[in-house]
Amino acid sequence: MHADKPTDTLDGVIELLPTLRAYAWSLTKNGPDADDLVQDTLLKAIANEDKFQKGTNLRAWLFTIMRNTFFNRVHAAKRERTMPNDCASLTVSTPATQEWSVFGTELMAVIRSLPEQYREVLILVVMLGESYEDAAELCGCAVGTIKSRVNRARALVVDALGRVGD
Repeated sequence: MHADKPTDTLDGVIELLPTLRAYAWSLTKNGPDADDLVQDTLLKAIANEDKFQKGTNLRAWLFTIMRNTFFNRVHAAKRERTMPNDCASLTVSTPATQEWSVFGTELMAVIRSLPEQYREVLILVVMLGESYEDAAELCGCAVGTIKSRVNRARALVVDALGRVGD
């Protein structure tokens, strides 16, 4: 995957960048952290390109690298003290006024507030279109567990949005 020698793998990675960014956001719930996670994932993929088997699922391979990188960071962060996510520099100075923007903001806030296991599968299956089988493989659990989590996540979102609109 070197810049001077384009490959099918590199083309596949480039096509997956928006999906990688969306999945990274689902894990981090923060734009700058999501960008860092995508970058770290790509660096690890480049360093381990020889371990990727051509003809297999590049998307699943990259998602697995990203998920493992994220959870390694989470475990490391538990040992460190970091700045809170509600830093003033991360606050939007001019809130959106359109009704759809308000609803979108409410929806994303509800999704961010979901427990991690529900948020992750909701974004993988519903927003990114991963199959239940691929999501189960990525998350290391049974397909039935994924289906249950997606169902529960949807119910939590619907319930929370019902309360937000009241």
